[in-house]
Amino acid sequence: MNYYVGLSLAPNSTIDTGVAVIDEDNSIITLDKLYKMNDIIFFFENFSSLKNSKICVSVPYDKTMLEGKWRVLSKPYQQVTSNKNIPNRDNWTQRHSSRGSEYLKELCERGIQVNRFDVYMARQSMHLNSCYKDRSPADCKFLQQALKFEWGFDNIQTNMMPVSHLEAIIGAILAKEQAKHPENIKTIYQFKGFNVINIKDNLNISTDVYSFEQQLKRTTVLC
Repeated sequence: MNYYVGLSLAPNSTIDTGVAVIDEDNSIITLDKLYKMNDIIFFFENFSSLKNSKICVSVPYDKTMLEGKWRVLSKPYQQVTSNKNIPNRDNWTQRHSSRGSEYLKELCERGIQVNRFDVYMARQSMHLNSCYKDRSPADCKFLQQALKFEWGFDNIQTNMMPVSHLEAIIGAILAKEQAKHPENIKTIYQFKGFNVINIKDNLNISTDVYSFEQQLKRTTVLC
């Protein structure tokens, strides 16, 4: 049996990294929190079914920056990278963290299939984004319920799960779709030698909701 591993990689060891392992039937085998890079390496090196697994790891946003709220807001968009009057000290305009890339390359060299994914873009394409504040309790509860009812994770627990676990499940879904239905997967960009993948079209959204959205788009264009 093949297993699909999702890793919601944090930019540093002070934030929890979520790991999720699912099987062919969308049953959740393992959910765990990891912190240090050594913990992540220890998990993979001691995972007995590593050779039969497909892995999808999130691309973490780089949280390292100078002080100032405006830097926090501008960094994800890199609006000032070309402005010579604003020096790029300490490389604070770097959007993504390269944490763990060397170990993931080592896994690839050993024949393990590893892809990367962007959490926010994946949630959009899979219709898992909500109207609530990002990573708030309401947003986490919405994501948990959407994974249960839209994506068939019947054995997902009823009490509120950490957001790192939920984001790791998204990675596991993408790893499974890449293995089972590669025609439904697209590469959106490259990062550190890895394909950052995403779903072309939502796979599990109900027909009625999809038809309503298409009709709404046509109405908006006519207006």
